[in-house]
Parts: sequence; structure tokens; C-alpha cells
Amino acid sequence: MSAGRLIRSSGDPLVDRRIDWARALMQEGNAADAAELLAEAVARAGHYAPGWFLLGEAREAAGDAAQAREAFGQALALDPGDTFGAALRLARLEGEVASMSEAYVRVLFDQYADRFDVALARLDYRGPELIDRALEAACAALERPYAFARGLDLGCGTGLVGARLVERIGFMEGVDISPNMVAHARRRKIYDALAVGEMVAFLKERPAREADLIFAGDAFCYLDGLGPVLAEARRVLEPGGLLAFTTETHGGEGVLLRDTLRFAHAEAYVRAALAEAGLALRLLTDEWVRKEKGEPVPGLVVVGMRES
Repeated sequence: MSAGRLIRSSGDPLVDRRIDWARALMQEGNAADAAELLAEAVARAGHYAPGWFLLGEAREAAGDAAQAREAFGQALALDPGDTFGAALRLARLEGEVASMSEAYVRVLFDQYADRFDVALARLDYRGPELIDRALEAACAALERPYAFARGLDLGCGTGLVGARLVERIGFMEGVDISPNMVAHARRRKIYDALAVGEMVAFLKERPAREADLIFAGDAFCYLDGLGPVLAEARRVLEPGGLLAFTTETHGGEGVLLRDTLRFAHAEAYVRAALAEAGLALRLLTDEWVRKEKGEPVPGLVVVGMRES
């Protein structure tokens, strides 16, 4: 997410103009000149977190990693809630992994909500059909009907996956951290209940053995570690209940913070996390869920089950 989407006035018209010019230069690919303008802007308005974040982006784009770290650090110090994702940018510069702040994810998707469905269509998003297909295959292998009494949609967004599965679920509830996303999901009139909240916190508030299906399409890529969400999912599932999700993946080990600021989970990591959470793996396939710049993004489609 670019801080440019969150720019509010710094209170200094000269600073605001320089920031506007710098953004234009960034769009033209002239990061070095943009960085000079932004350095002048934050010298006048050192309190202005968006200016520091933009300066970090410009310096990183210009190849000045050390100065980019300084700017992102200043942005984070001025915005401890990390609305802009400065901690992620710092982690990526260091080759490390950091959790996404709730504020960052909420603002990102609040801004994205109105154009979300159109944007995913342009990315050839296949999450709903892949989760549908995986659940159908898992149910067939288990020799059970492809139908569920109560389903929970984690990171439901505008309801794309829910719309695909609604005819298979008796009572369906969705949760998303973005109020704007939930508002769009509500307009579909497919959910029996919707909540605004972070998915792990949402699960922690649910009774044990409440649901026989939990699913998440293109949501776990915003979690660095899968342990907490998998453990809570197992607790909330009844014995025999299924968990279906997609995630991005990579050919290395563990968890990777990609340049897109989305997390990719290695297959071995996913398998180990499921086992540690006490979920039996019922299906795992290599499938791309979306494309970026016309190229498929490596992904996994997973179905786990609580056995007892």
C-alpha cells in the first residue's frame, strides 16, 4: 500500500505541494528526484508520518536501502499503529518476516473494497472455484455428502467464496477486518451473520465444536505464521469438520514476505503447521490462485480435518 492513498494535509501548503510533485515523479519512475523533494518536505514537517513513509518508498526505489530504513523507521515512530505498513517494509529490507498490523490491513482493504471484485477479476482470481473443487473432492474421498450445517468464512472480503459455497452451507457466517468489505458482503444477502474483526480473534470468541466447516480464500497470505489460526480453527471445528484455505507458496523453507507484502508459506511449513495444530491433511494441491503482471502466483489449496 502506498502512503499516497492515505495522504491528508500536513498543515503546510508548501509541504503538501512538494509531496504531490514527489508522487508524480515516482509515477514517472524518477525516484531520486522524488526523494530529494520529500527530504525537503519532512525537513519542514518532521511530524508528518505519510511524508516519511513516502520518503522511504522513494529512497528504496532509488536503491538507497540504508536511508530508506531510516525513513520507514521515522514513519513507524510517528505512527505506532503502523497504518502504512512501515514495519513490513523494514522487515523486507532486512530479509526478515514481521506481522502485519491490524491497522494496515484494515485501511488497505477499506480503500480497496469498492474496486475489489473488479480488481480480482483482472488478476484471474480463482479462489472460490478452487476451494469449491477441493471441498467436493475431500468430501468424495471421505464418502460423505458435500454439505455442511454451519460454516465460517474467514477474511470473507466482499463474499466471493461465500457466494460460491452458500448452497452447500445451512448457516454461514463471515468475518473481515475491513468494515467496508463487510458492507459489500452484506449487500450480497448470502450470509446469515457478518462480523467486523480480525480472524484469529474472531475464532477465539467462538464456542468449541461450533462449526463443521471453516474456509478462507486468499486470506492466510496476510498472516505470517499459521499456527494460531489453525489451532483456533481446530478448536472451533466439530470432530469430522473441515478447514479449507488457499495460500501463496514458495520453493524455499518456512514463511517468506514477498515483494508484494503478502506472505508465502512453503508446502513443508503448511504440512507441519497442520500437524502441530492437530488437523489431519485431507488434500493439498499446487494451484495458482491469482496472477500478478500476467504471471501465475504459486499457491496451495488445502483441506484439513479435525478427526476427534
